Amino acid sequence: MFSNDNVLKPFSFNVKVPPGVIDKPDNHVHRNLSSMKGQYFDQEAYDRMLQREDTLVYEVYEKLVPEIPGELIQGLSIVHPGKVGNEYFMTKGHYHSVLGTGELYYCLQGHGYMMMETHEGEWAAEELIPNRAVYVPGRWAHRSINIGDVDLIMLFVYPAIAGHDYGTIERKSFREMVINQDGKTVILDNPRWMTQ
Repeated sequence: MFSNDNVLKPFSFNVKVPPGVIDKPDNHVHRNLSSMKGQYFDQEAYDRMLQREDTLVYEVYEKLVPEIPGELIQGLSIVHPGKVGNEYFMTKGHYHSVLGTGELYYCLQGHGYMMMETHEGEWAAEELIPNRAVYVPGRWAHRSINIGDVDLIMLFVYPAIAGHDYGTIERKSFREMVINQDGKTVILDNPRWMTQ
């Protein structure tokens, strides 16, 4: 992908759905239940589940490029099906370190939500179904949530300079949460959410 003088050259890659992988990823992130401490509302259900098994919640495959203006990182996000208590499996969620950078997601498989919010507390939830794209503007934190019975697989693209701020979400959580209530998917205010 890089020439001898470290200049990026055009490249392509194949996406295989299922199983939800890309050819020769440069990075493969595994997020198990243990890495989601404090993210789920029902802490007792989380602790019980973790005692049984450190379940794989989601994965990210990335094709990396130089982290310089003008370049785009791309890859796949796969959120596996499951729940902690009645709250669906989800990604940790993050702001971009360069707050004004956006991100594009394209759903390839599954059913879910992209939960988004600003530092000021404004929030939005966009449904994810195959062949639907969701644009996350700059300044919006975002979290993918799988409400279905199969892997939620999405192609993503974002500026290489964006970076990730997971710490803010780890401290205050998201304003809204997506749960299964009496067999229906509902969005509720998150009692754990704290304003800064």
